[in-house]
Amino acid sequence: METQEISTEDKILLAASKVFNEKGFSGTRTRDIADEAGINLALLNYYFRSKEKLFEQVMKVKIVLLFGQIIPIVTNQKTSLDEKIDLATEKYFEILSKNPNLPLFIISEIQKKNSDITTYLPIEKVVKDAHIIKQIQERKPDANPFHFLINYLSMTVFPFVARPILNGFNVMNEVEFKTFVNERRKLIPVWIKAMLDS
Repeated sequence: METQEISTEDKILLAASKVFNEKGFSGTRTRDIADEAGINLALLNYYFRSKEKLFEQVMKVKIVLLFGQIIPIVTNQKTSLDEKIDLATEKYFEILSKNPNLPLFIISEIQKKNSDITTYLPIEKVVKDAHIIKQIQERKPDANPFHFLINYLSMTVFPFVARPILNGFNVMNEVEFKTFVNERRKLIPVWIKAMLDS
């Protein structure tokens, strides 16, 4: 069976994602991306007219990767709140275990570039349509549902954001971090449900 050759555009996007991830927007030159992709600079410029346009495309892919698979879970009207918590946790940890630098990259680059995330992700619409908000309000009517969502996101995403610190100060090595993440994958739904029921 023949493997399909990756397109030049995809090759550039993969290379750009790697270089932006390592050097950030400011530290990256288009020459670095062309070298990583194994193409000449003129070809890179043919596909993507500027570093900014290439960066926007990479950001769009990364944001969709991080949030695109979660949105259908939290907006699904057919699943219970407990099922949403379990499914979203599994999905987040699956994505973040394969892409551990993803949250830190997105957070730091949105901050640096003052990017308008709503061009990639319609947050307002998602929040308004999220069935999970109604379910939290029904279960815990005296509390702001966003406390639970922020706590949930913090518990899920922060270990990956803090990973460079944990590794840098020799708090835990890669094997220990994977074990820690697998423990959290099981514990977070328990903690969130306990907060909702307290």
